[in-house]
Amino acid sequence: MLTVPGLCWLCRMPLALSHWGVCSVCTRSLEGRITGCPQCGLPAMSRVFPCGRCLKKSPPWSALVAVDDYVPPLSGLIHKLKFSGQTTLAHPLARLLLLAILQARRTRALPKVDMVMNVPLHPRRHWQRGYNQSDLLCQPLARWLGCRYAVSALKRVHATAVQHQLNARLRKRNLKNAFRLELPVEGLHIAIVDDVVTTGSTVAELSRLLLRSGAASVQVWCLCRTL
Repeated sequence: MLTVPGLCWLCRMPLALSHWGVCSVCTRSLEGRITGCPQCGLPAMSRVFPCGRCLKKSPPWSALVAVDDYVPPLSGLIHKLKFSGQTTLAHPLARLLLLAILQARRTRALPKVDMVMNVPLHPRRHWQRGYNQSDLLCQPLARWLGCRYAVSALKRVHATAVQHQLNARLRKRNLKNAFRLELPVEGLHIAIVDDVVTTGSTVAELSRLLLRSGAASVQVWCLCRTL
Protein backbone atom coordinates (compact mmCIF):
# COMPACT_ATOMS: atom_id res chain seq x y z
CA MET A 1 0.00 0.00 0.00
CA LEU A 2 1.43 3.36 -1.05
CA THR A 3 1.42 6.33 1.29
CA VAL A 4 0.75 9.65 -0.44
CA PRO A 5 2.37 12.54 1.47
CA GLY A 6 0.37 15.66 2.17
CA LEU A 7 1.42 18.75 0.26
CA CYS A 8 1.92 22.26 1.60
CA TRP A 9 -1.03 24.44 0.60
CA LEU A 10 1.34 27.25 -0.38
CA CYS A 11 4.43 25.77 -2.06
CA ARG A 12 2.95 22.31 -2.89
CA MET A 13 6.02 20.51 -1.54
CA PRO A 14 5.61 17.31 0.55
CA LEU A 15 4.94 17.76 4.26
CA ALA A 16 6.65 15.83 7.03
CA LEU A 17 3.47 16.30 9.11
CA SER A 18 0.55 16.41 6.69
CA HIS A 19 -1.97 17.70 9.23
CA TRP A 20 0.00 20.95 9.55
CA GLY A 21 -1.10 21.96 6.06
CA VAL A 22 1.66 24.56 5.64
CA CYS A 23 5.36 23.66 5.73
CA SER A 24 7.90 25.25 8.07
CA VAL A 25 9.58 27.17 5.22
CA CYS A 26 6.33 28.85 4.18
CA THR A 27 5.39 29.45 7.82
CA ARG A 28 8.70 31.26 8.43
CA SER A 29 8.21 33.31 5.28
CA LEU A 30 4.95 34.70 6.71
CA GLU A 31 6.49 35.65 10.06
CA GLY A 32 7.23 39.32 10.48
CA ARG A 33 5.84 40.34 7.07
CA ILE A 34 3.19 42.56 8.63
CA THR A 35 4.37 45.72 10.42
CA GLY A 36 1.32 47.11 12.10
CA CYS A 37 0.14 48.92 15.17
CA PRO A 38 -0.39 46.42 18.02
CA GLN A 39 -3.84 47.87 18.71
CA CYS A 40 -5.49 48.68 15.36
CA GLY A 41 -3.24 46.54 13.14
CA LEU A 42 -2.83 49.24 10.48
CA PRO A 43 0.63 50.10 9.06
CA ALA A 44 2.81 51.78 11.70
CA MET A 45 6.44 52.35 12.60
CA SER A 46 6.32 50.26 15.78
CA ARG A 47 4.91 46.83 16.55
CA VAL A 48 5.06 47.55 20.28
CA PHE A 49 3.59 51.03 20.79
CA PRO A 50 0.18 52.29 19.59
CA CYS A 51 0.18 54.41 16.44
CA GLY A 52 -0.88 58.07 16.25
CA ARG A 53 -4.37 57.06 15.08
CA CYS A 54 -4.90 54.97 18.23
CA LEU A 55 -3.46 57.64 20.51
CA LYS A 56 -5.92 60.12 19.03
CA LYS A 57 -8.93 57.77 18.89
CA SER A 58 -8.39 54.16 19.86
CA PRO A 59 -10.62 51.29 18.64
CA PRO A 60 -12.83 49.59 21.24
CA TRP A 61 -10.64 46.48 21.33
CA SER A 62 -7.33 46.42 23.23
CA ALA A 63 -5.10 44.48 20.82
CA LEU A 64 -5.16 42.99 17.34
CA VAL A 65 -3.20 39.99 16.06
CA ALA A 66 -2.97 39.22 12.34
CA VAL A 67 -0.93 36.72 10.33
CA ASP A 68 -0.42 38.88 7.23
CA ASP A 69 -1.88 41.53 4.95
CA TYR A 70 -4.62 40.41 2.56
CA VAL A 71 -2.16 39.50 -0.18
CA PRO A 72 -1.17 36.27 -1.93
CA PRO A 73 -0.60 33.53 -1.06
CA LEU A 74 -2.69 33.75 2.11
CA SER A 75 -5.54 35.69 0.49
CA GLY A 76 -6.08 32.89 -2.01
CA LEU A 77 -6.44 30.29 0.74
CA ILE A 78 -8.92 32.46 2.65
CA HIS A 79 -10.98 32.92 -0.52
CA LYS A 80 -11.08 29.15 -1.04
CA LEU A 81 -12.15 28.62 2.57
CA LYS A 82 -14.94 31.20 2.42
CA PHE A 83 -16.33 30.81 -1.08
CA SER A 84 -15.22 27.43 -2.46
CA GLY A 85 -16.24 25.19 0.42
CA GLN A 86 -12.68 23.98 1.09
CA THR A 87 -13.19 23.65 4.84
CA THR A 88 -10.09 21.47 5.21
CA LEU A 89 -8.15 24.74 5.00
CA ALA A 90 -9.53 25.89 8.36
CA HIS A 91 -7.12 23.76 10.42
CA PRO A 92 -3.85 24.90 8.75
CA LEU A 93 -5.04 28.52 8.71
CA ALA A 94 -5.96 28.30 12.40
CA ARG A 95 -2.47 26.96 13.08
CA LEU A 96 -0.90 29.99 11.36
CA LEU A 97 -3.07 32.23 13.53
CA LEU A 98 -2.05 30.27 16.64
CA LEU A 99 1.63 30.87 15.85
CA ALA A 100 0.97 34.60 15.41
CA ILE A 101 -0.84 34.71 18.78
CA LEU A 102 2.00 32.90 20.57
CA GLN A 103 4.52 35.22 18.93
CA ALA A 104 2.52 38.25 20.11
CA ARG A 105 2.51 36.85 23.65
CA ARG A 106 6.29 36.53 23.56
CA THR A 107 7.12 39.88 21.94
CA ARG A 108 4.20 42.13 22.97
CA ALA A 109 3.20 40.59 26.30
CA LEU A 110 -0.24 39.91 24.85
CA PRO A 111 -2.49 38.80 27.76
CA LYS A 112 -4.19 35.42 27.73
CA VAL A 113 -7.95 35.26 27.19
CA ASP A 114 -10.71 33.34 28.94
CA MET A 115 -12.90 32.80 25.90
CA VAL A 116 -12.88 33.01 22.11
CA MET A 117 -15.93 33.99 20.07
CA ASN A 118 -16.67 33.73 16.37
CA VAL A 119 -18.13 36.46 14.18
CA PRO A 120 -21.66 35.18 13.55
CA LEU A 121 -23.33 34.95 10.17
CA HIS A 122 -27.02 35.60 9.72
CA PRO A 123 -28.87 32.23 9.79
CA ARG A 124 -29.87 32.58 6.13
CA ARG A 125 -26.28 33.21 5.00
CA HIS A 126 -25.04 30.42 7.26
CA TRP A 127 -27.53 28.05 5.65
CA GLN A 128 -26.50 29.12 2.14
CA ARG A 129 -22.77 28.64 2.83
CA GLY A 130 -23.22 25.59 5.03
CA TYR A 131 -20.70 26.71 7.66
CA ASN A 132 -19.21 29.75 9.37
CA GLN A 133 -15.49 30.07 8.58
CA SER A 134 -14.93 31.98 11.83
CA ASP A 135 -16.39 29.06 13.77
CA LEU A 136 -14.07 26.63 11.97
CA LEU A 137 -11.08 28.74 13.07
CA CYS A 138 -12.30 29.03 16.68
CA GLN A 139 -12.70 25.31 17.31
CA PRO A 140 -9.02 24.29 17.07
CA LEU A 141 -7.77 27.59 18.54
CA ALA A 142 -9.82 27.11 21.72
CA ARG A 143 -8.55 23.54 22.06
CA TRP A 144 -4.89 24.47 21.53
CA LEU A 145 -5.02 27.50 23.84
CA GLY A 146 -7.10 25.81 26.54
CA CYS A 147 -9.82 28.46 26.67
CA ARG A 148 -13.60 28.39 26.48
CA TYR A 149 -15.50 28.57 23.22
CA ALA A 150 -19.25 29.06 23.04
CA VAL A 151 -20.26 28.68 19.41
CA SER A 152 -23.56 30.58 19.85
CA ALA A 153 -22.36 33.29 22.23
CA LEU A 154 -23.10 35.97 19.63
CA LYS A 155 -26.08 36.11 17.31
CA ARG A 156 -26.60 38.20 14.20
CA VAL A 157 -30.23 39.29 14.50
CA HIS A 158 -30.51 41.34 11.31
CA ALA A 159 -29.65 40.31 7.77
CA THR A 160 -27.19 42.96 6.63
CA ALA A 161 -25.77 43.85 3.25
CA VAL A 162 -22.47 42.20 2.30
CA GLN A 163 -19.78 44.27 4.01
CA HIS A 164 -17.12 44.20 1.28
CA GLN A 165 -19.52 45.97 -1.09
CA LEU A 166 -19.83 49.03 1.23
CA ASN A 167 -17.58 51.92 2.18
CA ALA A 168 -16.51 52.56 5.79
CA ARG A 169 -19.42 54.90 6.65
CA LEU A 170 -22.05 52.53 5.24
CA ARG A 171 -20.42 49.52 6.91
CA LYS A 172 -20.79 51.15 10.31
CA ARG A 173 -24.45 52.05 9.68
CA ASN A 174 -25.10 48.59 8.22
CA LEU A 175 -24.07 46.88 11.47
CA LYS A 176 -25.89 49.06 14.00
CA ASN A 177 -27.84 46.82 16.42
CA ALA A 178 -27.13 43.81 14.19
CA PHE A 179 -25.82 41.56 16.99
CA ARG A 180 -27.05 40.14 20.29
CA LEU A 181 -25.09 38.56 23.14
CA GLU A 182 -26.47 35.24 24.40
CA LEU A 183 -24.46 34.62 27.59
CA PRO A 184 -22.92 36.57 30.52
CA VAL A 185 -19.37 37.83 29.97
CA GLU A 186 -18.81 40.03 33.02
CA GLY A 187 -15.14 40.13 33.99
CA LEU A 188 -14.00 37.90 31.12
CA HIS A 189 -11.11 38.58 28.73
CA ILE A 190 -12.39 37.72 25.27
CA ALA A 191 -10.91 37.29 21.79
CA ILE A 192 -13.03 37.76 18.66
CA VAL A 193 -11.80 35.55 15.79
CA ASP A 194 -12.36 36.65 12.19
CA ASP A 195 -10.84 35.74 8.86
CA VAL A 196 -10.25 39.25 7.46
CA VAL A 197 -10.51 42.64 9.19
CA THR A 198 -10.87 45.49 6.71
CA THR A 199 -12.37 48.68 8.15
CA GLY A 200 -12.90 46.95 11.49
CA SER A 201 -16.59 47.88 11.60
CA THR A 202 -17.81 44.37 12.42
CA VAL A 203 -15.31 43.62 15.19
CA ALA A 204 -15.74 47.15 16.56
CA GLU A 205 -19.50 46.67 16.89
CA LEU A 206 -18.99 43.30 18.57
CA SER A 207 -16.31 44.74 20.89
CA ARG A 208 -18.59 47.56 22.01
CA LEU A 209 -21.40 45.06 22.68
CA LEU A 210 -19.10 42.88 24.81
CA LEU A 211 -17.65 45.80 26.75
CA ARG A 212 -21.12 47.22 27.44
CA SER A 213 -22.03 43.78 28.80
CA GLY A 214 -19.16 43.83 31.28
CA ALA A 215 -16.28 42.11 29.49
CA ALA A 216 -12.91 43.03 31.04
CA SER A 217 -11.15 43.31 27.67
CA VAL A 218 -11.53 42.36 24.02
CA GLN A 219 -8.83 41.29 21.59
CA VAL A 220 -9.22 40.75 17.84
CA TRP A 221 -7.49 37.80 16.15
CA CYS A 222 -7.61 37.55 12.37
CA LEU A 223 -5.80 35.92 9.50
CA CYS A 224 -5.44 39.14 7.55
CA ARG A 225 -5.64 42.86 8.31
CA THR A 226 -6.13 45.14 5.36
CA LEU A 227 -7.51 48.56 4.43
